Amino acid sequence: MSPDHAGLAPPPPGSAAPRDEVAGRPPDLAKAEVVATPSPWRTFWRKLWPGRSESRAPFPAAAAAGPRPAAAPAVRLKVGVVSTVGNYREHNEDNFYLPNGDGRSLGVGTGHRDAGLDVAVGDGTQKLFVVADGMGGQLAGEKASQMAVDIIPKELARRLGPAEADDKVILRAIRDAVAAANQEILGLSVVQTEFNNMGTTVVLALFRDDRAYFAGIGDSRAYRVRDGRIERLTTDHSLAQALLEAGTITAEELPNHKFNHVLYLYLGSKDARGGPEDIRASEFRAGDRFLLASDGLTGVVADQTLADHLSASEDPQESARTLIKLALDNHSKDNVTCLVIHVA
Repeated sequence: MSPDHAGLAPPPPGSAAPRDEVAGRPPDLAKAEVVATPSPWRTFWRKLWPGRSESRAPFPAAAAAGPRPAAAPAVRLKVGVVSTVGNYREHNEDNFYLPNGDGRSLGVGTGHRDAGLDVAVGDGTQKLFVVADGMGGQLAGEKASQMAVDIIPKELARRLGPAEADDKVILRAIRDAVAAANQEILGLSVVQTEFNNMGTTVVLALFRDDRAYFAGIGDSRAYRVRDGRIERLTTDHSLAQALLEAGTITAEELPNHKFNHVLYLYLGSKDARGGPEDIRASEFRAGDRFLLASDGLTGVVADQTLADHLSASEDPQESARTLIKLALDNHSKDNVTCLVIHVA
């Protein structure tokens, strides 16, 4: 950190370990670092810019909307997803969730996974999609991400009935479902030594009637592409992103900043006990393309390139495969997961 910003130097965060250090892998192959004791960081960020406080409404427009008419006409969601171990890792610590006929996850397993889905949403139905990127080395990260994609759908279904139309209730249910997954992951990491310090990022999209809800913790991302323009729907919880938002570094410095892959918030950390702080809610329409991805993709492929490829194909499975190949050709050193949703 430059002397000009010496007054903004953060307090000691405790031990920060590369994601793969537990597994004995060299740090240069580590996807990210996690802050083992993140609470001082949260206090620091609140002081840095007071507007980011837990009392702030996560999405004021949605929260203020109140009850809405339900039973919008059904639309089709065409979905394609690819998850791969990549060129450098031994295990695929990414996992994903797709809603199939009986609600089970299609993302169980390791190595390379490829799945597609065509589902209807509307008339009181809801469809949830999740991508999780584990950390902790060996099987710990894989375990954490699998717990996320298993627990969040179950907890959300338990809290949110198909007839619910109040945005406040929906936002609360999403937040509580993610918080429940965090509690389970954190608890297991304490009681079983092989899972010590495990964690995972998570990004989700929930489609209900004519609205979609997006939430993330960590640095996996959600995007929308509409009329060729791309919009990021989630915010990275990395120290570098926080420094950017505080004005300490510039957007040009962000991609190569030493804290770009250091997370201060992730599932498996005490600071995530309340679930996601920010939940984005918006209407969707025919022609929209949505992307949920781990940073094995977004860390090496520029946003505009993502938009160009997502706009160019009418087949979400083809888009997912193309983006995975592009990430590997760009020498992504991580597992890569790409989940593409087309609104028909």
